[in-house]
Amino acid sequence: MADRAAPVAALVVNAFVWGLSWWPFRALQDHGVHALWSTSVIYLVAFAGFVVLRPAALPELLRTPGLWLLAAAAGMTNVGFNWAVTIGDVVRVVLLFYLMPAWAVLLAWPMLGERPSPAGLGRLLLALAGVATVLDTGGVGLPWPRTLAEWLALAGGFSFALTNVLLRRLSQVTSASRVLAMFGGGSLLAGAVATGGVLQGSIAALPALRGAGWGLALLLAGGFLAANLCLQYGASRLPAHTTALVMLSEVVFASLSSVALGAAELAPRTLAGGALILGAAAWSAWPRKTAAGAQ
Repeated sequence: MADRAAPVAALVVNAFVWGLSWWPFRALQDHGVHALWSTSVIYLVAFAGFVVLRPAALPELLRTPGLWLLAAAAGMTNVGFNWAVTIGDVVRVVLLFYLMPAWAVLLAWPMLGERPSPAGLGRLLLALAGVATVLDTGGVGLPWPRTLAEWLALAGGFSFALTNVLLRRLSQVTSASRVLAMFGGGSLLAGAVATGGVLQGSIAALPALRGAGWGLALLLAGGFLAANLCLQYGASRLPAHTTALVMLSEVVFASLSSVALGAAELAPRTLAGGALILGAAAWSAWPRKTAAGAQ
């Protein structure tokens, strides 16, 4: 038990950082910095710093096409989640994002050759029932995403599931190159979408940060770097199902902080749908018995 304390604590720190990340992103937006620009700058700093620490990872990234797809998936994950939490109800966004176990069931079949089991289909249906409950408007129309934040949250969750599947497919490449690809994708895709928004007139250009703005940006960059290190430390020392269960604490941190600060409401439908979605996620993470009967 003592051997697990430090890895579990590291994963909780990672979940805490991501669960509270909505606040600095919104604070930066109050300083005129769109979440996409914040994401691009933060991950550019992380990318550059990681190249200095692990220079051999860059050539491997450049010569491995599979890592380019990983970069795109990780980039879309950050675009979807970070943008959504700045414009939508934080609790609803996080819950819709956590539909990712359902997406994983669908993606693992064509990409990894893992046919969905009856239990996998059950988790998929449970998660979809939760999403329908969260999106239900009381009988007025179909339970379908109606806001940009909801669409972004769903897209981010799908991209995160794709990221996890790709990480499994790319297990033969070094972990450093995978991390570098994810940092690079986060910066490049967020910057590209932000630039497109500027050209269309829907997103303001990146302003010159001053004082508190730079402080928040550096705080967020440092937090994400620390969170990634904690994730690498914890996930490499614990069973995958334990990691997944601990990471669900992100929902708790995001919900409590956003409700306390007035960025979300815990409506009955949200609570009911959230219970179904988290139930599906916990079911997906629960340890399975092997043929020999050991967990």
